[in-house]
Amino acid sequence: MYEKTFPNKRFKNTLAFLQKHISTDQTILDLGVENPFSKIMKAHGYKVTNTKGEDLDLDFSGLNLSDSNVDVVTAFEIFEHLVAPFNILREIKANKLVASIPLQLWFARAYQSKTDPWDRHYHEFEDWQFDWLLEKAGWKIRDSAKWTNPVKKIGLRPLLRSFTPRYYIVYAERLASAKGSK
Repeated sequence: MYEKTFPNKRFKNTLAFLQKHISTDQTILDLGVENPFSKIMKAHGYKVTNTKGEDLDLDFSGLNLSDSNVDVVTAFEIFEHLVAPFNILREIKANKLVASIPLQLWFARAYQSKTDPWDRHYHEFEDWQFDWLLEKAGWKIRDSAKWTNPVKKIGLRPLLRSFTPRYYIVYAERLASAKGSK
C-alpha cells in the first residue's frame, strides 16, 4: 500500500515497530490530524482516532486526555513541532506511547518552513535528549530503534544521510509513580 506513494522506508519501519509492540485490539489516539500514516495504521487493522488540529502546546481540552479510554497514544514526528512537548507528555493518560522524532543531524540545519507556521521544528533532538524528556515526563522506554533516510541525490550530505540515522522511535510505558502525580 505505502510502497508506491509514501516515504517507503520510514513508514515501513514505523509500521513494523508499531506491530511489534501494539496489537490491533488496542485503541490508539494518534496526535496530529489524520495523515497518510494514520490511514496506513487503519488499513492494517488498528482502531485510530486523530486529534483535530488543536495547538498541542496550548490546548488539551479537545483531546480528552484526562478521560481518555485509549490504550495507546502515538506521536509520529509531532514533538519537534511543539515548543514544550513535556506538557502533553505529562497529560497523556494512556499507559503506552509509541513516538518517533527526526534526529538532529550534525551536518544539516534544523528544518524550517518559511511559509507554513504549523510546519516548524522547534526541536530536533538527539536520542538521549528525547529519552530524558520522556523519563522526566513519567515514561519508561521499553524499546527503541533508529534508521537512516537516504536521498537520491549526489553530494556530501546525501552520502552522510545514507549511514547517519535520521529517525528515532520509542515504545514507552507510563511509570506507575507518574500516574498518581498528576
